[in-house]
Amino acid sequence: MTTLTTPRLILRQWRESDLEPFAAMNADPRVREFFPSMLTREESDLQAKHFADAIEKIGWSFWAVEVKSTGKFIGFIGLTNVQFTASFTPAVEIGWRLAYDSWGHGYATEGAQAALKFGFEVLNLPEIVSFAVVGNVRSQRVMEKLGMLREPESDFDHPEKPEGPLRRHVFYRLKKSDWMARIDDENLF
Repeated sequence: MTTLTTPRLILRQWRESDLEPFAAMNADPRVREFFPSMLTREESDLQAKHFADAIEKIGWSFWAVEVKSTGKFIGFIGLTNVQFTASFTPAVEIGWRLAYDSWGHGYATEGAQAALKFGFEVLNLPEIVSFAVVGNVRSQRVMEKLGMLREPESDFDHPEKPEGPLRRHVFYRLKKSDWMARIDDENLF
């Protein structure tokens, strides 16, 4: 089981104490703006269990994120295998979801950089993808800060989303070779 650390964050296995704040986060319309609905407590708990089970089984998934200085749970960041079929699958996706009061502090970018490093250096993945609803510009900015490149020709209608404005997704990709060149240029690690 893997735990990742950054200057301000710990990406770790899920705990029972994470479930209540995770459920509150999943019931917040600001956090769920680009999802079809809020999650019930039961749905939220099942999602956390799914992530925890994957970490237990293979050592990685969407890790629970804790702020080092306070011990506060703020959401998740990590990697997962894309579970649907698209032009770019099979693929490993990087993703994040943070509580609203944790937005705007650079936590998503900081934690995602650690997840990319794990994906490229430990898992030896050739590339990592990410995608978001067209209107989710906050997530797209994080993808761009990570050095991911937008591929408009790979934008797609998410097969697990209902017809409507939440179905169309923009697609980003980062190849290991591009990541390696970027970290060398910017001395990120």
